[in-house]
Amino acid sequence: MRIAAIQMNSTPDRDHNMNQAYQLFQEAMEYGPSLISYPENFTLFVDDQDALFEQAETIRGHTVEVLQEWAAEHDVWLLAGSLPIKAKEGRVTNTSLLLTPEGDIHSRYDKMHLFDVELAGDRSYLESKNVEPGKKPVLADTAWGKFGLSICYDLRFPELYRKYSAEGASVLFAPSAFTALTGKAHWDVLTRARAIENQCYVIAPAQTGSPYEGRMTHGHTRIVDPWGKIIAERPAGPGVVWAEMNFDALEKIRTDLPALKNRRLK
Repeated sequence: MRIAAIQMNSTPDRDHNMNQAYQLFQEAMEYGPSLISYPENFTLFVDDQDALFEQAETIRGHTVEVLQEWAAEHDVWLLAGSLPIKAKEGRVTNTSLLLTPEGDIHSRYDKMHLFDVELAGDRSYLESKNVEPGKKPVLADTAWGKFGLSICYDLRFPELYRKYSAEGASVLFAPSAFTALTGKAHWDVLTRARAIENQCYVIAPAQTGSPYEGRMTHGHTRIVDPWGKIIAERPAGPGVVWAEMNFDALEKIRTDLPALKNRRLK
């Protein structure tokens, strides 16, 4: 299975973002992928929380319809990394959608762990102010195997991925928009650790550059194999990386080093 991961520099301008997303989608298709994945906030990346709700759509809104058309027209699976979906009482969900080559919604995951932190220099990120947290993990069952869905800050909670691997996941998706500060310190360790400890591929499409004044993202979109090796990466700038998923090699790793079977805490 060949997977492409797209790196974007999204902004508060949805039209700009969708044009960029489609240009990179076309570039990704040149590699002949079975699945194309986008980062977190790829359709809309705003700092104004009121604008976030105002511009959010329903699951049947125009933006999702366009993404479904892309998948169906090009006969490819598509992971819509995350986009805001209207919830109730002025709130949204940070939602990842897995679309089939027929354009159907195969799986929906709402981000469970929300990024609420106070950083140096009086900077804070309070995602929970307007975002409703997801209520459950989502394991997507496909012809290639089971895919564990997650979004960005989820990477810091290993129990989510342990649940996925215990239930048979072979691929873990982590579309992200890490800040430059936290990304420099932790992105490499977290993405590789989730791959190693669960003996899974990790697909981590990311945001790059500055979406708006006062925020800089880390970039470094990557694909990590079950041994923890980075097999594709783009440090900065919008673009595409791709890699082959070798599931025979994955099973060999699990056979030669049966860490998942040797686990005693259940």
